[in-house]
Amino acid sequence: MPMAAADIEALIVAALPGATVEMRDLAGDNDHWAAVVTAPQFAGKNRVQQHKMVYAALGERMGGELHALQVTTVVPT
Repeated sequence: MPMAAADIEALIVAALPGATVEMRDLAGDNDHWAAVVTAPQFAGKNRVQQHKMVYAALGERMGGELHALQVTTVVPT
C-alpha cells in the first residue's frame, strides 16, 4: 500500500525537529515522491550525510511502503 505524503512528512519531522518538508507526488500514484527537506540539523554535514539522515527517519519503510523518494536537502539560512 502506498505511503501518504503526510505520513512521510511526519516521520521526517519527528526525526528532525524543526524541519520543514515539501512533498510532491512524481507519478500521481502516492508511491513515487520528491521531498525538499529543510532542517537545521543539516548544518555542517555534506549532502550524503544529510540524505542518510532523511532515509534513517523513514527506516524500513523505504523499499516497502515507500517505493521511491527523491530527496533534496537544504540548510536553513
